[in-house]
Amino acid sequence: MKKDLHKDICEEKVFAGIYNKYAKSLHDFLYYKYGENLNPGDKAQDAFAKLWESCKKVTPEKAKSFLYTVANNLMLNETKHQKVVLKYKSEAPKGYTNENPEFIFEKEQYYKRYQAVLARLSEEQRTAFMLNKVEGKKHEEIAQILGVTRKVVEYRIYSAFDQLKKELENFKIK
Repeated sequence: MKKDLHKDICEEKVFAGIYNKYAKSLHDFLYYKYGENLNPGDKAQDAFAKLWESCKKVTPEKAKSFLYTVANNLMLNETKHQKVVLKYKSEAPKGYTNENPEFIFEKEQYYKRYQAVLARLSEEQRTAFMLNKVEGKKHEEIAQILGVTRKVVEYRIYSAFDQLKKELENFKIK
C-alpha cells in the first residue's frame, strides 16, 4: 500500500505540482462544458485560489475532485447570474417619474451648487466631512485615518457643515 507523505497541500511544491497537473485539464473541461463566454480560465484560477484557501482541509488525493467541484459550481453560479442580468436587461425601466419638471430642474441645480460649495472647502474639511457623512465613519475612525485628534476632526466637520449651511439654503443632513 502506498503511503502518502503529505496530509494536506499547503506546501508550495505540492500545490505547484497539483496546479501543473490539473490546470489545463480543468480549463478545458470548463471550456467544453460551458463555452468561452463565462471565462473558463478565470473560473479555473478562482478554483485554485479556493483550493489554496482550503489547503489544510484538502489532501492531495482529493484535490482533483475539489477543484472540479468548485470550478463547476463557480460556472453554475455565473450562469445563474447571467440569467438574472438578462432578465433585468429585458425589462424596460419606467420612462416617467411622478416629479414635475420644475422640481427635477431645481434638484439638479441644487446638486450643482452643493458640488461647487464642496469644491471650495479646504481639502481637510472636505475629507473629514465626506468620510463622516458619505461613508458613515465615526469621528474616532476618521481621526485614526487622518492621523489627527478627534477634536480636529470634529472641528473640520463642523466648519464644513457651517460653510455648507451658509452657502446653501435649507441645507440639512441627518
